[in-house]
Formats: sequence, structure tokens, C-alpha cells
Amino acid sequence: MPSVAQSPELGEPLDPLPREFAALMRPEIPGLIKEIGVEIERAYPVYAHLFNGPHSDAIRQGVEQALAAFVDRVDHPGTQSALRDELLRQFGRVEAYEGRDLDTLQGAYRLGARIALRRAKSIGRTYNLSPTLILAFADALFAYVDELEALSREGYVTVQSRAVSDVSALRRKLLHLVVAGPPLPRATIAELCREASWQLPSECTLVALRPPATGVLQTRLDRDVLADLSLPHPHLLVPGALTADRRAMLDSALAGTPAVLGLTVPTAQAAHSLRWARRVLQLIDEGIVPDAASVACEDHLTTLWLLADPALTDQLARRELAPLDGLSGTRRERLVETLRVHVSTRAPAEQVGELLGVHAQTVRYRLRNLDNHFGDRLLDPDRRFALEAALRSLHLHGRRNPD
Repeated sequence: MPSVAQSPELGEPLDPLPREFAALMRPEIPGLIKEIGVEIERAYPVYAHLFNGPHSDAIRQGVEQALAAFVDRVDHPGTQSALRDELLRQFGRVEAYEGRDLDTLQGAYRLGARIALRRAKSIGRTYNLSPTLILAFADALFAYVDELEALSREGYVTVQSRAVSDVSALRRKLLHLVVAGPPLPRATIAELCREASWQLPSECTLVALRPPATGVLQTRLDRDVLADLSLPHPHLLVPGALTADRRAMLDSALAGTPAVLGLTVPTAQAAHSLRWARRVLQLIDEGIVPDAASVACEDHLTTLWLLADPALTDQLARRELAPLDGLSGTRRERLVETLRVHVSTRAPAEQVGELLGVHAQTVRYRLRNLDNHFGDRLLDPDRRFALEAALRSLHLHGRRNPD
């Protein structure tokens, strides 16, 4: 059944696109996201800090939702996406927070549409599609861009319409600017600090909250804490370190809302604190970091480091464990686990056996086997360190993928 894309303003149906076209476009979405990100960052350098800052995941999610929703609409006419709508409104709010007009964002949307059209033309040549179909696609695509712009305009106007005296709005804007990543716009922040009666601290701690943060009691937050709970990824900024009094305040205000406490960093590095806190939230969801009402980043720094680049640590593990490649699956797994405990604990065979639940003599047999496979590698400090990092990384991945 053909679908009819429709402009939200004109309300006139465009030429229909066959549903089969959605099947051709859907596999292109991941590549389009990367290409659009590269081209927009090149054409609009002002967005570079956003693509690489703590909001990068939300931005990529917004682009993905925008592309996927268009394809879904071709496949199933009338499909709506509340998540896409909210993310596009957030794009508009960000433009207002950072003091830009909407021309830049609209230009980025239209650049993305041109890239998508270029990809569609390539698909058309591959599958020998008619020029009429590609023209209909272009009409539908640019009408869809009008819809995206309208959603972003809603978010933009919401921020712009707030009174200058609205201190909470000013503080949300301050929060956004501080966590957007270095370099900090010092002059703009200084002016906002005066208007919002807030003093820029020398260091701060970011707190990532699990959405939705509807249970947070803002009246119990200290007055100098900056918060934006309406974002898809809500967070707080606490000036200074998390003292015992600050922790008690957060426990009371969060009222059970799961949170990850970032590291205390110089305020210019607030983006890093938030990025690490959000990464720990992801690791909790993946079952790697134990869940709790409040989790501190500082308790999981090694885990953050080992899992910062999974592809790289996988290559490290392949290199360091190559001497065991010729062994069968079960035998290899037993030796790897024994090696992990032995290298990380430096314990005698009896203690390693207790940790593994096997007899000490079994451990000694396995260690002799390992010596035969690895030779002097286990005596070299650098190789031993690399091996331990690889083994710890594999063990962490094993928590996520127990099978």
C-alpha cells in the first residue's frame, strides 16, 4: 500500500511512495547518521562541541529518530513518534540556550536532507528506480524537514518566551553552557551568573539521573544546585565536592530516583564528569556495574577505563591470549579463568583454588600448562600488565554476556 507524506502546514498530500522503498532505505540509516554528523560538523563548526560533548548520545539519538520516523511513515502511513518530537524540541531549546537563532539549525536540517537525497539517488541507480519515484521522495523529504523545523521551533519559542526574571530558566541555561564542554563561554556565563544570582564554582560534581526524574523533590535541593529534570537525560550540577552534607541533601531530594554521582572536577571539565556518570548508568543497565539507588563513579574508574574502547580491548585480549588459541573451548576457558585469578591476586595455589572452587593441585597443574603456553611472557612486567588488563576486560564483558 503506498504511503502519502503530508506537510503539517500545507496539509496537501504529496506523491505517494511505495512501501517497498522503506525496505531499501532502512539499512542505510546507520551510515547516514555518521555521514550527516561529519558533514554538519564540517559545515557548522559551532556544533562540534555538541557532537563531542555530554549531549552527543541524545543528539545522535535525535538524528536516528528523525530518519527512522520518516522511513516508518513510508512503511506505515500515519506513524507518529513522541520520542522524536521531544528530541527535536530539545534541539530547539539548545539553540535558544546557546544564544543562536534558528537559521543555523534549519541549515543543518536541510544539509541532512540533501545528504539523504544523495543516498536515495544512489539507491535509485542501484535498483533502477524511476526518476519520478526519486522526485516524489525529494518532495516528501523536504516536507518532512518542514515538520522537523516546526517541532524545533516549538522548543526554541518555549525558552525564548520565558521572562528574563525567570531565575530557574536562567539557571537551566547556565547548566547547559557549563556542561556543553570546553571552552566555556566565560563572558556569557559571567553575565548569566549575575542575572541568576549564582556564583561560578572552581570545581563541581555532576549527577546523572535515570529518566524520568519526576520523583525528584527540587525544593530539597540546595539553592546553588543547578538542575534540569525535563531533559531526556536529566542531570544536576553540585558546586564543589560531595561532602557528607551534600550527600544527605541529595539522598533527601532524589527520593529514591536512581543516580550516578560523577567525579568532582574543575568546572571547565564538567562535561567529562557528566559523560562518565552517564556511562556508568549504561553499565548498570548492561549488568556490569551493580545497581543501587546511588552509585559513585569513583568506585568504578577501572571499569570505565577498561570498557572505554571495547574494540581496542578486544584486540588486546586477542593478542595477549593468542598462545591459547589452539585449545578447545572448555579447556581454554578454564585456563583463562585460572590465569585471571592468578595474575590479579598473585596468590598461592591454595588461595586461587579456593577462589575458583577447585583443588590446589588442579590449580598447580593448570599453572604449569600456562607456563608452557606463555613462557617468559608472564615474567615480563609490561606483558603481565597488558595481560591482566585484557583478562579483567574479558571478565567484565562476561558479566554482560554470561552466555
